[in-house]
Amino acid sequence: MNILFTICGRAGSKGFKNKNLKSFIGCPLVYFSLAEISLYMKKLTNDHVDIVLNTDSRKLIQLVEQQNVLACDYIVRADELSGDHVPKVSVIRDCMIQMSEKKNQVYDVVVDLDITSPMRTLADLEKLLELKRMQKEADVIFSVVESRRNPYFNMVKKEEGTSFYCRALESDFATRQQAPVFFDMNASMYAYSPDALKCKPVNIFFNNNCGVLFMKDTGVLDVDSEEDYELLQVIAQYLFTKYEPYAEVYEEAMRIKNS
Repeated sequence: MNILFTICGRAGSKGFKNKNLKSFIGCPLVYFSLAEISLYMKKLTNDHVDIVLNTDSRKLIQLVEQQNVLACDYIVRADELSGDHVPKVSVIRDCMIQMSEKKNQVYDVVVDLDITSPMRTLADLEKLLELKRMQKEADVIFSVVESRRNPYFNMVKKEEGTSFYCRALESDFATRQQAPVFFDMNASMYAYSPDALKCKPVNIFFNNNCGVLFMKDTGVLDVDSEEDYELLQVIAQYLFTKYEPYAEVYEEAMRIKNS
């Protein structure tokens, strides 16, 4: 299988300044994405793998250039793809187009690993790609966790034209168990169909024809604020101690740091 791995990170961040450059338990966050790819390549040696970093941050490029474990291409993000309101799917599509031309390669799948979601295991990545192989018709397989809140039961919105609030979705469910089950997209891992990336409008990309990968809830808090960053390091230290699959990724990330 021909796989393109994308790692995308803009310079700066309104929610959490320079989050993509942060160190996580003594190791740059971006190395956790590289560690996931490295472990996969060691185990599944028959797959062809290309890796590309897409960024407008010279410092992020330098971080990846410092390591000597994985060969990684770079795309300096175009201005028109650098704004706050640009969908990430547009950036990933650009990565695929440029890398296909550069490498003269037709990819079977494009896998995006979010920099600020470091708590993934090799088994998560293997399962993601297994699901994509099984669901060839899916435009994308993305990771989720079970939602802690339900718009039919314990989520509310402001009533238009009043000072009152009501359920986000009108219902007569008396318990959460009666309501339809919802899931949170945890922004960690995505496996895209190249054909869908080429053709499907980005504004409706996740509206239909999607599959999901279920991940461990406590291990995938997304780093989007200072509080997330501090809390996830506490969670990570526990998981690295108690669960070998998480420790394996951390150890590989540290090997990359020290290469």
